[in-house]
Amino acid sequence: MQNCYINRYIAAAVLTVLLFASSLNASAPKGQSQLTQEDEKAIRATIEAYRTAWLANDAKGVLKTFTDDGVLLPAHGKPAVEGIAAIERYWFAPGGPATTVTVLNITVEQVRGDGKLAFAHGLDEVGWSVTQDSGSHRYFHPGTYLNVMKKLPDGTWRIQVHMWDDGPERVD
Repeated sequence: MQNCYINRYIAAAVLTVLLFASSLNASAPKGQSQLTQEDEKAIRATIEAYRTAWLANDAKGVLKTFTDDGVLLPAHGKPAVEGIAAIERYWFAPGGPATTVTVLNITVEQVRGDGKLAFAHGLDEVGWSVTQDSGSHRYFHPGTYLNVMKKLPDGTWRIQVHMWDDGPERVD
């Protein structure tokens, strides 16, 4: 009798998993169940545009790679930065010290998602210089990142959430 209950439990669990999986497929719009090669290429191009904008000291170019409701999740448990205006103040504060990104290497280890949302993660190395009254200092650290990417109605991909952590910082 106990075997009968175990078999029913296993059958119910398998049926539940199958129904859940089929409901996920049914709810996805046709042609939107996975990233296309063009989507992945566009996501990688957005990450490259982000990288090159930083290296060009182009604040507007950096911000253009984010959605308007973009969110930064900074390293070391710092509070989230929500919205493009807040991101601009966080990274490009008016009156702050002159800061120039001098090195930004980004690898894209993985891109996954569907036709509307995706994620990309990898490693990064960033170096920057800060000039203040006391002189100029150079900083460098390796790190990891995770981007949640969103496809906009015009077909472009933008960063909706950017999360990072960094390794030991070096100061020259």
